[in-house]
Amino acid sequence: MKIALAPDGASLAWVEEGRGEPLLLIAGQATAMDGWGPTAEALAEHFRVIRFDHRGIGGSSNGDADRYTTRLLAADAAAVLKAARADSAHVYGHSMGGRIAQWLAIDHPQRVRALIVAATSGGKLAGAEPTKDAMEALVSGVAGRLETLFFNPEWAANHPDAVRAFFNSRASAWAKSRHFRASREHDAWGQLGSIQSPTLILHGTGDALTPLPNAIQLHRQIRRSTLVRVPGAGHGLHLDRPETIQWIRQLIEAKAPR
Repeated sequence: MKIALAPDGASLAWVEEGRGEPLLLIAGQATAMDGWGPTAEALAEHFRVIRFDHRGIGGSSNGDADRYTTRLLAADAAAVLKAARADSAHVYGHSMGGRIAQWLAIDHPQRVRALIVAATSGGKLAGAEPTKDAMEALVSGVAGRLETLFFNPEWAANHPDAVRAFFNSRASAWAKSRHFRASREHDAWGQLGSIQSPTLILHGTGDALTPLPNAIQLHRQIRRSTLVRVPGAGHGLHLDRPETIQWIRQLIEAKAPR
């Protein structure tokens, strides 16, 4: 494990694996880099995969309390790329990580070769908010309640270690509350049109935490974007739908500059 220094001096734990073009993975709300599990392993067969723990999560320090916004968390991601000596990289963000990835592409366009976002949104969208039951499960933080919102039951039963790693991130209540607020207050709708990177939007049609209209609106706002609707998938499609790996490779090979 290596350490990158955030703009405020916070320590950000990161690791890398594989060879090839750099691919930065940005985890979701209060989720550690270990949560990428089998997806990181599969991607590392084709790319130099770089993962990190958000501030307040896993091996990273808390840092300044006022830096828990998706836009400032994108500056943390840029700091990790700098520490990894990657002038630019393909960037894959899940959920809140997708929100952070949007700001990385907006504020640091030279850093982002291709952008992949899964189960995410540009901010609040009328008529496309989480269901009441989904929000109650999310706030509870109880893995048993959340599991069905994220994963296909058969996949979860066959990958208990991956499920455990995803839900058991080491974080204080202080950090979790700030992650939750950062994700809920995200609003990039007005600036998504400035994203120049070729973009792949992955979204499950069964996502109750971030309903599909969010992805449709993202596709409308990001000019060079492709939207893939994944039938029946929930919020954790970045893990339980391995076919997404091939779609990511196709985007990068077809459209991304080298």
